[in-house]
Amino acid sequence: MTTTNQALKSWVDEVAALTTPDNIQWCTGSQEEYDALIQLMLGDGTMQELNQDKWPGCYYHRSDKGDVARVEHLTFICTKTKEEAGPNNNWEAPEVMKEKLTGLFSGCMKGRTMYVVPYCMGPVKSPYSKVGIEITDSPYVAANMRIMTRMGTQALEKLGDSTDFVRGLHSIGELDPDRRFICHFPDSREIWSFGSGYGGNALLGKKCHALRIASAQARDEDWMAEHMLILGLENPQGEVRYVTAAFPSACGKTNLAMLIPPAHYKGWKAWCVGDDIAWMRYAEDGRLYAINPEAGFFGVAPGTSEKTNKNALESLKKNSIFTNTAVTSEGEPWWEGMTKTPPAKATDWKGNEWTPDKNDGVAAHPNSRFTAPAGQCPVASPKMEDPQGVPIDAIIFGGRRAKTAPLVFEAFNWEHGVYVGAMAASETTAAATGAVGVVRRDPMAMKPFCGYNFGDYFAHWLKMGKKSDKAPKIFHVNWFRQDDDGKFIWPGFGDNMRVLEWILKRCADETDAVETPIGNVPAPHTIDLEGVDIDEQTVERLLGVEPEAWTEELAGQKEFLETYGDKMPKEMWDQYEKLKERLSAVSTS
Repeated sequence: MTTTNQALKSWVDEVAALTTPDNIQWCTGSQEEYDALIQLMLGDGTMQELNQDKWPGCYYHRSDKGDVARVEHLTFICTKTKEEAGPNNNWEAPEVMKEKLTGLFSGCMKGRTMYVVPYCMGPVKSPYSKVGIEITDSPYVAANMRIMTRMGTQALEKLGDSTDFVRGLHSIGELDPDRRFICHFPDSREIWSFGSGYGGNALLGKKCHALRIASAQARDEDWMAEHMLILGLENPQGEVRYVTAAFPSACGKTNLAMLIPPAHYKGWKAWCVGDDIAWMRYAEDGRLYAINPEAGFFGVAPGTSEKTNKNALESLKKNSIFTNTAVTSEGEPWWEGMTKTPPAKATDWKGNEWTPDKNDGVAAHPNSRFTAPAGQCPVASPKMEDPQGVPIDAIIFGGRRAKTAPLVFEAFNWEHGVYVGAMAASETTAAATGAVGVVRRDPMAMKPFCGYNFGDYFAHWLKMGKKSDKAPKIFHVNWFRQDDDGKFIWPGFGDNMRVLEWILKRCADETDAVETPIGNVPAPHTIDLEGVDIDEQTVERLLGVEPEAWTEELAGQKEFLETYGDKMPKEMWDQYEKLKERLSAVSTS
């Protein structure tokens, strides 16, 4: 594969001179190339063939035991000043970090092949898509990037001779955790990642490009790069309307992206446009449109089952790569929660023999993954490759709160909605931490992924709301409200469709709400609960807003706002004061 792009060729030559690989391979994205990469890894033992009769085209990879997750403490945003990166990021001066990384990259690919991986984030024909080039010495990365992005010749053709591409340099190095850095340079649109082969640290098109670098690009170019699923909901009349949703981890994001409506919703269909990232821009009609920049799913395996997410399980049964799951004696991938009965014998994620009676640890790593083509999802939206994207009616934020947040509430307006999203949070549980109710704030679910100061990020959100009078409405949901015994009182999963229906009706001004100090909650009997075993008292508890609890919440919100000093927009403080006043009025009435 050749290119006439001089900027690209010069950069590749520079990297080759620095890293001194034995070979250079420009990736075309063809099936033949992918098959050859797989065969290479099967040959050197870094990939294992799974049962091809039951899992056709599926393979297994076991990573280094010390390289199994994102390393947030080693992830840096290298802006000119520390203030630009903000308290939400680790910062180092670009020149300091580049000097350090240049030393690490020097000669690091000797004895290896250097893969040049052109990729397109978003549909190739979309004017909203962006091209990146990842240079890597990992065939595992090259194979995964083919699943996760529109990779190869098509991306190079889209780029043409343009200099507008994200430059990503990656090497697994020696996989030494003391020599591991994932660094982003938003001003020059560069990513330098050294010492890790794990997905989020090594597949540079994903969080590194599509969120950290893209969020800075979006700020500069008046669009939005968000950690959000995109879901289409089709009613029995064939009308499809779309929502985006941002949830912190362990809040049901992938389940919602592949929702199966309850049996009661005859004629309704849910369509998955994307499960993780949304890029959004206003179109000429004044509406906000979203594309999914990815072409695959990089999902957490444990907990994925027929019951929790049937569509996800169906998506990965062919042409997928599994990382750090267990492998049964029949050559099938397995993880905790996948089946009611565990296999009699398996090889665990560390390569050791595992049986259920051993009880000396999990078979699959808790962060074990599957990489699967998004088009294989049974409810993949026909709009997944639409160059224009889909028009968004509602933006939904969520969190895991035992008592404070109601099942659903609507923000009063865009500015209030930005405040609601900025304050999104989840509570820890006794099982996880030994302390109940510790609030971990994760604004817009972007805490690990925003490529610049959160104060400036909120200002950008506020600005985007002023660009059109057709901006989506904003809502907050909480599927995790508990009773006094600590049991969840909302069934969740497919029944979340009932809340989504109310949200869509509010967007169309077709149902009623009751104003509370925190926002508008559903009026009595406006959520369809037919077929659900929930009494009136439970509904009241699900939708209840307790002023005392929210007054306590104010202290944490104030502390968060103060963290960003002068960078925190005045409008956010205004929303804080208004909430305080509304709660005070209710408490004294």
